[in-house]
Amino acid sequence: MSDRTSFYPELAKKIAPADGRLAVLLPGLGAVSTTLIAGVHLIRKGLASPFGSVTQMQKLRLGKRTHPRFTLVKDLVPLAGLDALVFGGWDIFADNAWEAAVKAGVLTKEALAPVRAELESVRPMPAVFERAWVKNLEGPNVKKAPTKMHLAEALVEDIAAFRKSSGASRAVMVWCGSTEVYAQQKPVHETLAAFEKGLKENSPDIPPSMIYAYAAIASGTPYANGAPNLSVDVPALIEMAKGKGVPIAGKDFKTGQTLMKTIIAPGLKARMLGLQGWFSTNILGNRDGEVLDDPGSFRSKEVSKASVLDAILQPDLYPELYRDYFHKVRIEYYPPRGDAKEGWDNIDIVGWLGQPMQIKIDFLCRDSILAAPVVLDLLLFLDLAGRAGLSGIQEWLSFYFKSPMSRADLKPEHDLFVQHLKLTNTLRILVGEEVLDHSGLDYYEGAGA
Repeated sequence: MSDRTSFYPELAKKIAPADGRLAVLLPGLGAVSTTLIAGVHLIRKGLASPFGSVTQMQKLRLGKRTHPRFTLVKDLVPLAGLDALVFGGWDIFADNAWEAAVKAGVLTKEALAPVRAELESVRPMPAVFERAWVKNLEGPNVKKAPTKMHLAEALVEDIAAFRKSSGASRAVMVWCGSTEVYAQQKPVHETLAAFEKGLKENSPDIPPSMIYAYAAIASGTPYANGAPNLSVDVPALIEMAKGKGVPIAGKDFKTGQTLMKTIIAPGLKARMLGLQGWFSTNILGNRDGEVLDDPGSFRSKEVSKASVLDAILQPDLYPELYRDYFHKVRIEYYPPRGDAKEGWDNIDIVGWLGQPMQIKIDFLCRDSILAAPVVLDLLLFLDLAGRAGLSGIQEWLSFYFKSPMSRADLKPEHDLFVQHLKLTNTLRILVGEEVLDHSGLDYYEGAGA
């Protein structure tokens, strides 16, 4: 850190330009992926706006409040333009992106019609799939191979072939597939040597999402995991990503109910209001809801959602306020709702003199509408990270995840506002700008501007 304490010149990076096309590779060509693809093409044509996207719409303040400069994120750092994105992916169903989008029902046929040709051109490659890991789905468009290493090598070939056919100079992969059955770290995940041995021996502890992550890293492709399953969040793949200079991030897109928790809980803690209980339930009817109707897959999601409150409220530091609160999370598959998820929260809080109060939230959200701009931001930021020479875990992207990855000796940050400051300050640091700390005392007690 320099003598100007808000600058970190030693951390600024020489960022390679975003020249050429960027291949966007999506395992899982369902509601989220097709909503993203349709949205990007509609925005390109001037038929829609990128609401919800930090990369496209947010302006950052640079410099002091007395002499502020405001600039769009996409003008501050050299991001790939939307016109440079080319989409590909894998799915266990052979439907092209138009057919998949119509079936998902997130956007109407009328809304999708102007980009029908672009959607129809996106046809899924055969997927790596194992029904033991996603028990409520089965499809015909699946790769066959003698070992999981052969499957990984087939994915590496898919990545290379798509980059060649699309003319892309770079690629990025974001897992938009279904939530896999809950699993904990096993010996096969501890080292890269053990993991590669497991691939060759068809270890039952290596799920499809890990095979995709391995293939992405092996091909030098930045990878993000949008589901709560482990995927890239194991020592072997973290080691591999660092060794090969590949940025990785995860896990579990922060969209509906958990987004609300990471907004409300920091406010309760900041005002030192106690918590007696937080009951959360959801109904949704899309493919995600169908998958989560299986107890094993639900357990992965439950663990991801449940970790948020403890991390924010810190009951070990504030036992009087948060030690014994009751937290319950439920997800119910209800087909009539489709992608229009509804999340209810009942929050029992405690104020001055121990007096009880309540907060009720009924969030009628659209799961894929919230997730699509998250995927867009992640793929653009991961591509930026790769061109900036960053590698391994990108904790500054925790803003987008329910269960963010972090270094093994650090506790992940869940407070949305701290995460946002970490994200925006990282962007400032990368281009040599002053970071913001919002202390403000220098305006009144110091030299001012």
